[in-house]
Amino acid sequence: MNLRKSFIVPPLIFAGSLLLSCWDGLAAVGVGARPPRNATVLMDGSRESLDDKWTYWEGPGFKSALPIKWKIVPDPVDKGTVVQTDDPVAAGGRYGTADIVTKKAYRDFRLHIEFNVAKPGGNSGVYLQNRYEIQIMDGDKTKHGMGAVINESDSPYHLYKGLGQWNSYDINFRAARFKDGKMVEKPLVTLYFNGVKAHTNQQINQVWGGPNSGIDGGNDGGKGIKDTPGGLKLQCEGHDVRYRNAWIQEIDLTAADTDFKE
Repeated sequence: MNLRKSFIVPPLIFAGSLLLSCWDGLAAVGVGARPPRNATVLMDGSRESLDDKWTYWEGPGFKSALPIKWKIVPDPVDKGTVVQTDDPVAAGGRYGTADIVTKKAYRDFRLHIEFNVAKPGGNSGVYLQNRYEIQIMDGDKTKHGMGAVINESDSPYHLYKGLGQWNSYDINFRAARFKDGKMVEKPLVTLYFNGVKAHTNQQINQVWGGPNSGIDGGNDGGKGIKDTPGGLKLQCEGHDVRYRNAWIQEIDLTAADTDFKE
């Protein structure tokens, strides 16, 4: 299967939400990409999928309470509904106070997720294994900016479609490998941003942002990564960022290679 070509597939609509169905068992990249048959839909724009698949990450900075306070709102571009990062406890950029994480933890995986930044400076983030952030930050072109493997890679800002538009991340992630309790291979990620390859086998060296950031963030300055899986986490920083069409496929990347294959 060819994942190097971007396919823009209009989303289907069902009962006010995105209907994410199989597409001949294949997974494309880019906005509108549908999941393969063996993938799990994590977010379809409904309250039911939000409550079923997600919970709050109760880290050291957690301030909210279940049920999840994030809102289900109309899609600002297409029909249907989407999830909005709206929790009052995170106002002013208080990350870690109301982040949501999947109830299931993952090791190696293929991920697709779409996001829409509503206002200038809008900030959120997609955290792989609740550790490693793929940044969402309008206006930031630095290594801390949009599309960066935060503080590890350059920002492919030129691939960002801009405010009020749907953008997509397609990710292959390989977890760190350990032997006798010690890390012997660092985590790797390959990322397509809006259907264009932005990072290939990018090595990740640590968890950034401290203990309120994610798992192991407060362990040896973020370098004390443990051999445990983690959920997919979405960050709430008091900004209007919206998500839809999130799905994940568990894979086993035996070799240290996350590049998308033919």
